[in-house]
Amino acid sequence: MSYSVGQVAGFAGVTVRTLHHYDEIGLLVPSERSHAGHRRYSDADLDRLQQTLFYRELGFRLDEVAALLDDPDTDPRAHLRRQHELLSARIARLQEMAAAVETAMEAKKMGINLTPEEKFEVFGDKDPEEHAQEAEERWGGTASYAESQRRAARYTKDDWKRMQAEVADWSERYGALMEAGEATTGERAMAMAEEHRQHITKWFYECTFDFHQSLGEMYVSDERFKEFYDSMRPGLAEHLRDAIRANAARHE
Repeated sequence: MSYSVGQVAGFAGVTVRTLHHYDEIGLLVPSERSHAGHRRYSDADLDRLQQTLFYRELGFRLDEVAALLDDPDTDPRAHLRRQHELLSARIARLQEMAAAVETAMEAKKMGINLTPEEKFEVFGDKDPEEHAQEAEERWGGTASYAESQRRAARYTKDDWKRMQAEVADWSERYGALMEAGEATTGERAMAMAEEHRQHITKWFYECTFDFHQSLGEMYVSDERFKEFYDSMRPGLAEHLRDAIRANAARHE
């Protein structure tokens, strides 16, 4: 049984012009011709076309495909084994690429547009996305979260470095305040709690006094946030929470 060039083009999803070209360069010469001189393809021709398209899909040049298919030491089963190996390798590579893209998408989603080198330069061994999933679970549907994501997506490495410098300066001064025995209801403690609230408003979203108090409770109840603040000075998380409460109360 033989097939016309139009039928084969339809079977294989290629153009008639492509089949003509393969014939002209000797890559796929149809086994038969009709009385009118039209190309007629056999089942064996279709097998060769399938092999050709496999290799083309894998990125081989036409001359490389011809060399592979015309190798007298390679039988059809060897072609299938080779193609299976090549396809498996390509699938593995594509999976790696997909994983990399997913990572990039997640980083973009969380608003951290830095390379790994830049993240290390800015944050050291602290991962800026460590609490990102929890933040999304807690506040993902809120306007504050959306605003935070919108702003963070625009920040450059220098922006993050300025932000980190502000945090470092604030934490040093707050530690000194605690060292001096400042009460959580003292003017200096409340002023620094207000500075903390303004920092959030400046860099992420409008932080109301009520929302600031909710954050203060989380800094104590969530061990990870507590560890972050207590790493500045032991007991700082609870001290800050109480200062936040006092600051909010005086603005009621």
